[in-house]
Amino acid sequence: MRKADGLFKLIGLCLLAGVLVAGMLFPVVGAAGVMSNQASETVEKTSSDLADIPPPLVTTVTDSTGKPIATLYSQYRLPINPDQINEAMKWALVSVEDKRFYEHHGVDWQGTLRAAVSNSTGADTQGASTLTQQLTKNYLINVVYRTDPIGQKKAQEQSISRKLKEARIAINLETKLTKQQILANYLNIVEFSRQIFGIGAAAHAYFDTTPEKLTVPQAALLAGLVNNPINNDPWNHPDKATARRNLVLDRMVDNKKLAKADADRFKAEPLGVVPDGPKKPPANCIGAGPEAGFFCQYVEDYLLKASGLTKDQLYSGGFTIKSTLDERANHEAKVSAEAQVDKTQQYVANTLSLVKPGKNRHEVVALAANRDYGQNQDAGQTTYALPTGVYNTGGAGSTYKIFTTAAALDKGVAGIFTPVQVPDTYVSHVYSGGGENCPPTGPPLRSRWYCVGNAGDYSRIAQGATIQTALATSPNTTFVELEDRLGSTAPGIDMAKRLGMRDTMASNIGGGTADPKADKPEKRETQAEYYGPKGNWPGFGAFTLGFSPLSGLELGNVAATILSGGVWCPPTPIAGVTDRNGKPVAIKEAPCEQVVPEGLANTLAVGMSKDDQPGGTSARAAADVGWNRPMIGKTGTTQGNVSATFVGGTPQLAGAAMTFKFGGGQGGICDAGAGNVRVCPNGNIFGGKAPARTWFGAMKNIMDGQPPSDLPQPDPQYMGGAPR
Repeated sequence: MRKADGLFKLIGLCLLAGVLVAGMLFPVVGAAGVMSNQASETVEKTSSDLADIPPPLVTTVTDSTGKPIATLYSQYRLPINPDQINEAMKWALVSVEDKRFYEHHGVDWQGTLRAAVSNSTGADTQGASTLTQQLTKNYLINVVYRTDPIGQKKAQEQSISRKLKEARIAINLETKLTKQQILANYLNIVEFSRQIFGIGAAAHAYFDTTPEKLTVPQAALLAGLVNNPINNDPWNHPDKATARRNLVLDRMVDNKKLAKADADRFKAEPLGVVPDGPKKPPANCIGAGPEAGFFCQYVEDYLLKASGLTKDQLYSGGFTIKSTLDERANHEAKVSAEAQVDKTQQYVANTLSLVKPGKNRHEVVALAANRDYGQNQDAGQTTYALPTGVYNTGGAGSTYKIFTTAAALDKGVAGIFTPVQVPDTYVSHVYSGGGENCPPTGPPLRSRWYCVGNAGDYSRIAQGATIQTALATSPNTTFVELEDRLGSTAPGIDMAKRLGMRDTMASNIGGGTADPKADKPEKRETQAEYYGPKGNWPGFGAFTLGFSPLSGLELGNVAATILSGGVWCPPTPIAGVTDRNGKPVAIKEAPCEQVVPEGLANTLAVGMSKDDQPGGTSARAAADVGWNRPMIGKTGTTQGNVSATFVGGTPQLAGAAMTFKFGGGQGGICDAGAGNVRVCPNGNIFGGKAPARTWFGAMKNIMDGQPPSDLPQPDPQYMGGAPR
């Protein structure tokens, strides 16, 4: 009975084969003819897809000199030409996968019938797909439908219709491509496991060689892998890999492409793969290393936002991305950040972002942190975008006084030389809130008005102080009073956005993306919406004291905007992008804008030019490195000493340093000097400590050898009073 069933099955398969042949070769009339025409259109489209849809390639990120620093890919592939495939590889693959490859025209009918007989009689299941058919299937799976699970499933389903379509496409391809082209296309597309695709990448990853130099046993191993790359992985399953390689060698003997004596000798050789897994670069910014990883991550994030590319396109497009990374500057920034806060110091991050001012571009040259970029948390590594992301760091502190000052100049409320008061405490009559920062003055005051005190004794500057003096010494009371004169926080918030805090002000007050559907205002509204329109809600007078999440890079770009005559440009990490064919790719970056009058920006720069001078909050850090260049600067420290910042710049280079709690810890940050910065119950850090030391330590070394440049001259319109 079993033999009879097999016979009937064989007859059915033969009849079916005849139908398939007829269906492939001869359109019929009527409804069947319409179906055949539609099928022909599908075949032509799929054939065109195989020719027109390029395979995923590796994207390369370089520094500003063109030196590669990282590779981004979903499929590690190094494409090769037909003449780069040596004879050993060709015959190993043909012998084991498609013995009659050079005889058939896309479909091996002899093999198909043999497989049908074998499968129908209960013998070992055999496949009958030619290399051309396998090319079709692999191209659909690995290229056309690589991000489409439904399409991939259809490309692999065990159905007559799929086999029919595959066979027709194979026949179609054989009329358009030579055998050598088909073989090269197959070897460029096929998977070899572990994200390794194509013979170029496989030769490098498995044997640290090129396809032209593969030996016979190496070629046999790789040819054997394509059947089941996971099962035959030579590192995980060396016995299976050896058995499969030896089978390929036997098939080469059967195909008269290898002498039996040579095959026996090759079988005795070890697999010879590189030790400890395949030799291939990391597939993402981890490959940029502990120093450049943060910059690479910003390159990726920036392109996904500015270029319109999806992550899949970026990781498969084979682009060459030339960045603006200055490796020397980045190294100095990293060394300085790490000198102040050890990379393994728990709960404390220290970052430095550096940007070139300019009226046409603001190029980012360095993004560094005390933490190494990487995935080993035990070693203090992280892949969080510490220098660039908007984090709930505790805030920028008094560096936000820059925005209050700029708003006051813009509205004509004051100039940089306008005399100001510096009281020990100040009670706002614009902003409501508690008076916990002031001595008790009675229940009505404490329950109604916002009250602020200074962090230190300012009696030495109380007489004859100007806004320029206040910027250098940073009394809180002076700037809350200036905020009162503006009438609300809205002008300062607007100035923050204009000068560069764009992603910062577009985030919510927790530092995340604003969610219009959120239940709580602090999650639903952006910082600008939350603080600006409400303007005088409890505590919002503290906007000038910088208590909200921010991006350190954007803060650094504020200094670049001021030093560019009031021209804001996006802080770009991109020098240029080319596609896989070397053609330039247009990147749709935000255009530069004249966000404040040039005279205002120049005058503000002069107003910020005394911070490094005796009496200024960063004077000690500047003196410690022998700083002697004209510059702008401003320090900041938040309530409870949980974070501190320093933002500054010269006409050639600007940036911001931030020291903040990261990942937990109770209390504030204690700073006992370089290398001794930690979380403690009662913090004592200030912007003039670790942040300023980080900024000056890096900038001194980076700027050495460059002639000093003078700051711009102030505009009388924004000066107010008389210079002192």
